Amino acid sequence: MEDKNKKKGLSRRDFLKRTGTGVAGSYIILSDINEAKSTSSSEKETLKTFSSYAQNISITVNGQDYSFMVEPNTTLAELLRDELKLTGTKVVCNHGECGGCTVLMNTKAVYSCQMLAMDADGKDIITIEGLLKGEELHPLQEAFVEQDGMQCGFCTPGQIMSAYALLLNNPQPNKQEILKGMSGNICRCSAYPNIVKSVEEAARKMNK
Repeated sequence: MEDKNKKKGLSRRDFLKRTGTGVAGSYIILSDINEAKSTSSSEKETLKTFSSYAQNISITVNGQDYSFMVEPNTTLAELLRDELKLTGTKVVCNHGECGGCTVLMNTKAVYSCQMLAMDADGKDIITIEGLLKGEELHPLQEAFVEQDGMQCGFCTPGQIMSAYALLLNNPQPNKQEILKGMSGNICRCSAYPNIVKSVEEAARKMNK
């Protein structure tokens, strides 16, 4: 006989694992949608019209090489979200003030909403999706779940990418260094104390 007290559905932690770390979209893509995209992507490309100012760029994103024709006013955030469908990169303020769009460019954190796609030519970009190994979360993503380093989760991808850049360049930061390294990211839910704890926990995990 089934235990009537057994919880049904996802636990809060499981839900956060799937949604709050910026990778939920990877698991909710239907095969028929993927097929439609793959069959029509080349057709869409041929239908696009570009101005005489457009240029071809080559860019590496999450280890994959791409080539795009882009207009001078196309931002890196638009390229990632609209062309590559990497929607973990959030466009929140679109003024370079909140950090929700943070990605890594050659291991340094940048606001992708303020970075022109043309300026990313020849660069190596890492987005929140690039931290996954298959379905295995990165230690930073695990730490944000374990330490409740999020509330609504909308700013979390940018927070994690800033933390990732910090830990790449400073594997064992103290609290003040964490606060400084994360100062370009706003959390409107004010989860800052737990964000710091998350980065501290991630540093411990990554230095074992």
